[in-house]
Amino acid sequence: MTTEMFDQALGSARIKRVALGGATAFAIFVASAGVTACSQLLIARLVGAETYGVYAYVIAWMTILAYFSTLGFDIALLRFVSAYQSTEAWSLARGVIQYAQRRALAVGILVTLAGASVILIWSRQFSPELRNTFLAGFVLVPVWALLWIRCSIVRAFGGVVLALLPDKMVRDGLLLVLVLLANVGLRRHTDAPLVMMATLVGSITALGLVSAAMRRLRPGVLTNTASEYDAATWRNAAVPLVIISAAEALLNRTGVVLLGWLGETREAGIYSLAFNISFLVVLPRAAINTLFSPTISSLFTRKDQVTLQALVTKAASWTLCAAGCIALVLAALAEPILTWFGKDFADGVPALRILLVGQVIVASYGSQLSVMTMTGHERGAAALTILSAAVNVVASIVFITILGLTGAAIATTIALIVWNVAMAFFISRHLRLVPGILGMLGSTLRRSLGPRLQSMIRKSG
Repeated sequence: MTTEMFDQALGSARIKRVALGGATAFAIFVASAGVTACSQLLIARLVGAETYGVYAYVIAWMTILAYFSTLGFDIALLRFVSAYQSTEAWSLARGVIQYAQRRALAVGILVTLAGASVILIWSRQFSPELRNTFLAGFVLVPVWALLWIRCSIVRAFGGVVLALLPDKMVRDGLLLVLVLLANVGLRRHTDAPLVMMATLVGSITALGLVSAAMRRLRPGVLTNTASEYDAATWRNAAVPLVIISAAEALLNRTGVVLLGWLGETREAGIYSLAFNISFLVVLPRAAINTLFSPTISSLFTRKDQVTLQALVTKAASWTLCAAGCIALVLAALAEPILTWFGKDFADGVPALRILLVGQVIVASYGSQLSVMTMTGHERGAAALTILSAAVNVVASIVFITILGLTGAAIATTIALIVWNVAMAFFISRHLRLVPGILGMLGSTLRRSLGPRLQSMIRKSG
């Protein structure tokens, strides 16, 4: 076998590994989506649109703050740990794991203390329900930050299932059980602070499980290896990555935050539910990314451009097909799905359909953010994410004023499309990769036109 044939076989094996792992991860994501949907359905039906809006508003803030507290290491660890394993730089791998966990935990605790202090000082500005929900919610920040970092470590070690199950199923599954127990078993009134406390218990349990998985999958060589620190390199990567994480979280939750900030907690709850349902379209891309991101880092480190392009193209085609099928079903059943949560939620039908269109368009571009962050272009990714988040904030202010929660959906869709178009131009120019399904169209054109061009060249010669 020639070297070229061997490289092709190895590249094909890598793509098959991502496909198989992605299919497994997708099954877990689908199952977790079912658990999440059940928990959200239960909460929405028990507490109503107004109280659900309070819970959704606080969760939106906690998600943004938790992503900020990871300092970008929930993304950076996939890149650094994968690269260090490829080059057997075990001391650096141990060092970056310790460095990331300690700093994320410290920042998360500081955010919790600062946030709780603000709520207590200005407690008169908040209703009792909103105040207590915020106080319980702030404890989630360091828990989620450490949970997501350890999930990334487990994924980098190859434990896709062990990383996904605690974060995607145990968290919401335990939330569902606890809310049911409180409402049915103990016959206690279910309000937003109680739901937030149940969320905290589920998150702590998930953190314990993923921590056990991390210890189990950690390569034995790391145990007896002294830590080596390349803090300057890690900080340079972490700064833009934390901006990406926080800006992306803001990009996805601007509608909920602004509606809640304006006092429209009912509309915030309806929009949050519509957005969460539309996010089911993202499941195929999220599933592929569980193995896609570390593989990109490895291929880029090995300078395997051919396999990298093939992987980018195939991943985009897989996610678009799956996303399109999911979106069609959800769009057709939008009204009955939302009314299951209560009659008030029917107001979110137009917003849901608009968000579904946007998510399908985004799916056609593939996992562009992963491509940029796993190839050392996190600063460019940060700049584009900030730009898109700013577009979303400005557009949301304008459209919410005019159209309410439907305007929030229009603004978010516009911002997502702007973001992905900008990333496509960047990837094409700086990485010489054809992003999304454009790569598949390009290869099709080359196959169909190639023989004709060769024939024309021979005739002209």
